[in-house]
Amino acid sequence: MEITDQQQQISEQIEEQLEALDLPEEPSLLYDPVRYTLSLSGKRVRPYLTLIGCGMCGGDLEEALPAAISIELLHNFTLLHDDIMDRAETRRGEPSVFKKWNSNTAILSGDAMYAKAFKQLQYYGEEDSYSKNQYKTILDLFLDSAETVCEGQAFDLMFENQPDVSIEEYIRMIEGKTAALISGALAMGGAVAGVSSDVLEELQYVGKKAGIAFQIQDDLLDATADPDKFGKKKGGDIIEGKKTYLTLLALDRCNTKQEAELKAILGDPESEIEQINRVIGIYEDLDIIQDTKKAVQYHYQEALTHLEAFEDSAYKTEIFSFFNRLISREY
Repeated sequence: MEITDQQQQISEQIEEQLEALDLPEEPSLLYDPVRYTLSLSGKRVRPYLTLIGCGMCGGDLEEALPAAISIELLHNFTLLHDDIMDRAETRRGEPSVFKKWNSNTAILSGDAMYAKAFKQLQYYGEEDSYSKNQYKTILDLFLDSAETVCEGQAFDLMFENQPDVSIEEYIRMIEGKTAALISGALAMGGAVAGVSSDVLEELQYVGKKAGIAFQIQDDLLDATADPDKFGKKKGGDIIEGKKTYLTLLALDRCNTKQEAELKAILGDPESEIEQINRVIGIYEDLDIIQDTKKAVQYHYQEALTHLEAFEDSAYKTEIFSFFNRLISREY
């Protein structure tokens, strides 16, 4: 996914701030996994949106850096804990902290990142230029995002043992698990800029729709992307039997024979590439791939449409460009 000069500049600011975090050498068992996690090649979508959201609302990007770093730390905290729950051996194409160390270390290091995220937000409580109400708004957005992510993860866990899950239930789940932090990231940028509650709600809606699109797109890429680019094994969701947008849509449309095939393969750890390709073949027969692409386009378009409410600026142009690049991403 090609990036603009402005995004490159913002990305460099984010990386500089992450590298400047106070991560002591000892205890190494606590901080080495944090350093390792932050060194992996993440997209930094959430801190980027915090900074762009602030700029689009007329704020100073430098002032939004603590909020941006806090949301990135929160995101990585959730990933460490997700990998434990999923028993995931890789993250971003490298061994997960859970695999490289162990679950206890991953829990502890994740907790440290959560604490570091809060420390970033102390800036807004200490600076006289921010009112108590503005500081409270920034904190509330952060905490609401964290709480909603937990709710989304809980729904995801419940779905593992729930035989029938509707598309509507699935969307509700990803509104929490994926979209909450993207929504919160944009809104926190606006809160730093001091915008009204109505504008914050608009930012949250844009982020929610973009987050839904992003997750459905991830579901799609699991089945269609080049594994080397995507950083995950092709059909990983199929092997794990995850309830994704594609599987739920397929199970809703398939005939009896296709249903039997799908249920026999989904979640079978012994599935080979032939079985994975058979599932993908069923997706294609039922127009699942094409209709999933349409769903991704729909939710991204909703986000873009609501961005029109904001005044024209270089930042608005940049976020339009960014979402359009996300639409066409291959990993």
